[in-house]
Amino acid sequence: MSTDRTLGSKSNKSKYDCYDDLADNEPYFVIRADDPLSNALVELHAYIGAGQPGAAHNKLAEIMELTRDRPPRPSDSPKYRETFAISSAMEKWREG
Repeated sequence: MSTDRTLGSKSNKSKYDCYDDLADNEPYFVIRADDPLSNALVELHAYIGAGQPGAAHNKLAEIMELTRDRPPRPSDSPKYRETFAISSAMEKWREG
């Protein structure tokens, strides 16, 4: 746990925090720090956005290694299904 001045937290929003700018019906997805993959997933997103495919590939390989020994979430898990529903809603929202 960190202090309440941690960058990107509720009490110290990032300069690029978009929560207050979301449209009322705009879908979003939050990755919390308590997720063991959170930092690696955020770095993967940054590498892809920065056009660094080699670094993105390496980070994805790291993520896959971190998850290798974990049992997969069951495909009928409500959380699993909701994650894909959010992804689909995001795509439809952008097209809409």
